[in-house]
Formats: sequence, structure tokens, C-alpha cells
Amino acid sequence: MRARMALKLANVYVEIREISLREKPAHMLQVSPKGTVPVLVLPDGKVIDESLEIMQWALKTHALQPQGLSSQNIPAKAGHSCVNANIHVGAGASVLALIAENDGEFKRALDAYKYPERYPHKTQIQYRADGEVFLQKLENLLQENQYLFGNTFSMADIAIFPFVRQFAEVDAAWFEVTPYVQLRIWLRTLVESALFLSIMEKRPTHINM
Repeated sequence: MRARMALKLANVYVEIREISLREKPAHMLQVSPKGTVPVLVLPDGKVIDESLEIMQWALKTHALQPQGLSSQNIPAKAGHSCVNANIHVGAGASVLALIAENDGEFKRALDAYKYPERYPHKTQIQYRADGEVFLQKLENLLQENQYLFGNTFSMADIAIFPFVRQFAEVDAAWFEVTPYVQLRIWLRTLVESALFLSIMEKRPTHINM
């Protein structure tokens, strides 16, 4: 999701090929033997098969289309607009550190929380508590600003949002009554944004390519 959002935001035309991970096409494995998604094949044959690297490539090398962030009827903090017409793509140390924590400790807690049967060392509630450490950090950042690093959308918002969305969806009823009020507003803003809705369009699955 975050790779698609970055490509859309950067106005990069791509041919999307949905695949089934249970029936990985031969061409996909040929260009990226590790067999994970996403895989971006550039016109010159270069392959980028990490979502964060795809984001960085897209946002650093192409013109941005920030109007894709627009959304309507979404509550915002007093003094903030729901529709932000700018995006900050700088990847400073704080941005990269937060993304690294998301992709590391939080992602591990998320996986265990979603699939506790695969991780019997703790209970699902304990894994959820592990993930809440990161949720609280995000909530603290959003107490002062509309987005994670200010009132301007940044690479961190795109990179982290899909994982928080997954975490919230494991037990939506629980998440809705947590004290992470600003995090819920931030999440809803992104889920209902034109940018996110545009990349969620269903496409046919390719078995052979």
C-alpha cells in the first residue's frame, strides 16, 4: 500500500499486476527471486523489491501531486485543515528512525498480534500491549500536529499508516475505545483520503506473466 501511495503521489505511471502469493508467476520470481511483494521493474530493467525503497525512489525523483491527499468530512484538531495541500518528503534522521521502529519492533508485534497461534510465547493481549508502545508514541506526536512531523504530510505518514491500519483492524471494537484519539483521527483521515481510495481499486490477479 505504501509503495502504491508513493507512486500515485509522485504521478508515476505503473502497470499494476496483482499476484497470488500461493501461485507466484515465473516472471516475478525471475526478476525478484525472494518472491515477496511489492516488486517494481523500471524501464531500464532495474528492480526495486522493498516498499520503502520504492517510496524513496518515487518521492525523490518525480513531481508530486499533493491534491491526492484530499478528503472530506473528517474531524480535525482545532486550527487545522483536513485537506493539506503540501507534502514534505525530506527523510531526516527523526523520520527515518520512526519508520525503522515501525518496520522493526512494531511490525514484529503486529505480526504476532494478528497471528498469535504462530507465536505461542505470549498471549495475543501481551503482543497487543507490545504494539501499543509504538501507538502511544504516534499519539504523542499527533497531540501537537495534524501529521506525524508537523502540519504537513510527510513520508513517515505514508510509510507507517498501512501498518497502523492493520493493527487497528485486528480488533476494531477495541481500537475505537482506546485513548489514542488523535491517532484514530489521523488514521481515518488517511483511510478516507482520495489518495488511499485510488490505490485500493480491485484488479484481476495474474497467474502467468
